[in-house]
Amino acid sequence: MVKKTGRPGYLQIADDLREQIRGGSLPPGSPLPSTTQLAARYDASLSVVKLAVGILRTEGLVIGQQGKGVFVREDVPDTDPGPAGDLASEVIALRTAVQDLAERLARVEETLSQRSET
Repeated sequence: MVKKTGRPGYLQIADDLREQIRGGSLPPGSPLPSTTQLAARYDASLSVVKLAVGILRTEGLVIGQQGKGVFVREDVPDTDPGPAGDLASEVIALRTAVQDLAERLARVEETLSQRSET
């Protein structure tokens, strides 16, 4: 479950999944639970979970396979990205969130536009 610590939820989820990968609970080649399952496990929205998984992709810990899911990479890097990696991951996650919100806003505006025309 995401805790109200002031640290963004997607970073908490990414930290937990990273720990599971590094600790062996999620071994190389194993699938991550689905986005829906992770959202339920962490009591978070799908977009927050997607941001967390995006961070792990950026770090090279997981890889997505179209139509199959997201899997722990067979050749997981041994190095910890450190503070600079966290900053880069946060920037990427924020960009992804902004893009997601822009797309959602466009859909809402389109829906409102169609309703006002009727």
